[in-house]
Amino acid sequence: MSVTEGLLVRRLVLVCGPVSLASPGPFERVSARPAKAEIDPLLAAHPDVPLVVAGTDADLAAVVVRLLRKGKLASTPVGLVPAEASEVARLWGLPTDHDRALEVALSADPQPVPVARDDAGGVLVGKGTFGALKGMAYCDDTLALRGPARSIEVWPDRELGLAVQVRTGRFKRGETLTTRAFQLACEPARPTRDGVPYPRTVERWTWYRHTEDLQLIGASGQQH
Repeated sequence: MSVTEGLLVRRLVLVCGPVSLASPGPFERVSARPAKAEIDPLLAAHPDVPLVVAGTDADLAAVVVRLLRKGKLASTPVGLVPAEASEVARLWGLPTDHDRALEVALSADPQPVPVARDDAGGVLVGKGTFGALKGMAYCDDTLALRGPARSIEVWPDRELGLAVQVRTGRFKRGETLTTRAFQLACEPARPTRDGVPYPRTVERWTWYRHTEDLQLIGASGQQH
């Protein structure tokens, strides 16, 4: 048994959708953005076992939702093997090469990193965005927007939980605000969570820091 195969025995590796890994496993093959019917039985069958998600940021977010729902977010370390360009990897200094990312996810220690929730039952682990819109937004009690914006970006941040950047002009990017909660009221607009567009437009939206952090395996102690 190789060192990698020995480490695999001690962690539950979820390979999401079309992702493939060079290592022979053992792996659990699940759907892209796996839901309750796939993840909950695996969590029950492998209690207290660290997880590794081989997939996109959206795949990781789907798994984090199930951990949150089962009350296992703070107690279950999770690693990521990015399937594509990953905001999570960029934010927390994770490797993007598959072999190196798998090695880190199987052997490194976890670090707590913030997770954002929204009022539609989802989570944000990498980046959330809005395109052009008109509305009013607050970061906690600070007015972040009144009127039109070309775009809004939100991502997890260690300081208070969230970082928010609003672009109001063609070439002007506003300052980055850190906050515990971001609240938006706007003309109908569609948010994107970890690269996946929300299925409908909204007129109100909130992202806020969850009370428990994600224990992300291999995360850097310094945010990138």
